[in-house]
Amino acid sequence: MSIYLHDISLDEAQARLEQALRERGLFECLGSEPIPLDEAAAGRVLAEPVWAKISSPNYHASAMDGFALQASATAGAQPNQPVILKCGGLGDQPPQTVYVDTGDPVPGWADAVIPIENVEALDEREEPAADPRRPAAIRLRAAVTPWSNIRALGEDIVASQLVLPAGHTLRPVDLGAIGACGHTQVQVTRKPYVAILPTGSELVPLGQAAKPGDIIEYNSLMLAGQVNEWGGQATRFPIIPDDFDEICAQVRRAASEHDLILLNAGASAGSEDFSSRVVESLGELLVHGVAVRPGHPVILGMIERASDAAGGRTAFAPIIGVPGYPVSAALTAEIFVEPLIARWLGRPPRDPIRVQAALTRKATSPAGDDDYVRMAAGYVGDRLLAAPLARGSGMITSLVRADGITIIPRGSQGLPAGAPVEVRLYRSPNDLKRTIFAIGSHDMTLDLMAQFLAQRNRRLASANVGSMGGLIALQRGEAHLAGSHLLDPETGSYNLKFIRETLPGVAVKVVSLVGRQQGLLVAKGNPKRIQRLEDLSRPDVRFINRQRGAGTRVLLDYHLTLLSIAPQAIQGYNQEEFTHLAVAAAVASGRADCGLGIAAAAQALELDFIPLFNENYELIIPSRFYEDALLRPLLDLLTEAQFQRAVASLPGYEVSHMGALVAEVS
Repeated sequence: MSIYLHDISLDEAQARLEQALRERGLFECLGSEPIPLDEAAAGRVLAEPVWAKISSPNYHASAMDGFALQASATAGAQPNQPVILKCGGLGDQPPQTVYVDTGDPVPGWADAVIPIENVEALDEREEPAADPRRPAAIRLRAAVTPWSNIRALGEDIVASQLVLPAGHTLRPVDLGAIGACGHTQVQVTRKPYVAILPTGSELVPLGQAAKPGDIIEYNSLMLAGQVNEWGGQATRFPIIPDDFDEICAQVRRAASEHDLILLNAGASAGSEDFSSRVVESLGELLVHGVAVRPGHPVILGMIERASDAAGGRTAFAPIIGVPGYPVSAALTAEIFVEPLIARWLGRPPRDPIRVQAALTRKATSPAGDDDYVRMAAGYVGDRLLAAPLARGSGMITSLVRADGITIIPRGSQGLPAGAPVEVRLYRSPNDLKRTIFAIGSHDMTLDLMAQFLAQRNRRLASANVGSMGGLIALQRGEAHLAGSHLLDPETGSYNLKFIRETLPGVAVKVVSLVGRQQGLLVAKGNPKRIQRLEDLSRPDVRFINRQRGAGTRVLLDYHLTLLSIAPQAIQGYNQEEFTHLAVAAAVASGRADCGLGIAAAAQALELDFIPLFNENYELIIPSRFYEDALLRPLLDLLTEAQFQRAVASLPGYEVSHMGALVAEVS
């Protein structure tokens, strides 16, 4: 039996949804409504064009504080042959000039304004006037041209002209223009009402303590934020347990009051995945399974409901079964929900800025799916690089860290390192130019550094690939710096041997970051009574290791050799994680009894820590970047007392040499 109704391409899935919407009259705007012209109108989409009711300005207005006059009266005025104009008229004759403030109507007999600073204000005796704004006469030493310093009627807007077209998303400046041409309200497209229904008996609401087996429900928060940002109006329903009849009842309720239903989770084929059955029972199932990753088990359908002509509602509502994994949920919304909201609002779908970048490492991809790969991006020298981030559908932080998305089309099994890729940006291109790429060994201080640098107009993008991986990234020109703590067993020194072997001919500066303790991370209370490295070979101890090339792995192997302990004697030696926190999480979850890591990781997850070794963690910085303005805030930060205190407050860290230049290697 097939797990999915059909496993179809994204293009076909979108075409099916479009056809269903067209057949039911749901492919255009959902209606319009008048709203007051106030600050809340910003971000709404015009349903009708805005035509000017009045001109702006609606009279000839002075553009300066000065004196209105006839330009012809100033003819011949020169520094040595000034012209004097009287401010008072004689009988029925108008004055030769009159004072006006900025914005005042210009008298009908005048055709120019001369700024007050360009005249000499005189009294009746042709002496300097006491009040330059109320003189008896003015002396001019230069002629003016007609219509100088006058905002003519309709200079900005002429009555009856088009001010803004339908489909335009209103900005604050647009509100000013609409008000200037005489309107007090605007006709905008109605916001789509979107219901978000989280399902799953394992879900618990925000703020409730999560026990093992519980999952905090935050997908609806994320989806609602996306809907509202895109111009819709989201309603988050309470969590619905895995009960077919209850889910059906809540979907019917949502369909009676909303234009679109997002049914979150239950889209796969497990025993408690009811979403496809719910859609089939209440309407028409159009699609179940789209060849995209993440987001494979997407459901598209139509729900029947009673029409509500008075409320402007239709007899049908589309429903999207959104996968439960958060990354899949967010990308499903980007792919299917945003274009639908855009169409209903009468605006074009959002088109992100696209840039070309070089892939920093090989990216594998399932051949049958369009693969949406999260990327960190930034400039290293003149090259724009894109580094693939963690691929797990449950890793919401990978989207938080992502600078953009690269789509590897189906039919491809991936791309090699160095391949050109198009990145659809989530951030401004200017953000990429202030990004510092740090690739190498994981350390808790890098998170602190990122926070401090954010206050100094820099972004720190770090990738945890191990110390050796960081040196290789520098050799390839893919990072500004690498964190490393590679121990040379022969000399007891750190990093220099490996720099010379991995970076021949590359001039680098080695800068001290921290001294830190490495030790065994064990469960609270140390139930296995693990005390030393020799205990790792006990048959009742499960170990979690770091990946090959990690400085911690090198340190472990060095000491195992000294103790004559074979790796195969350690249960879990080949089980690998890429960060100290991941090792700590494995111990905290019970997946392992212990792992080698830093004290700060133990504290973060409330584990016990058994100190074993002290080591140096250093920053390896190519000399060409060391003096670059991009890295200057980072290097300055290393000598700042506030940052040093913040690092020293973490357990197991020593900062007395932070920022010191350890060596120069060329």
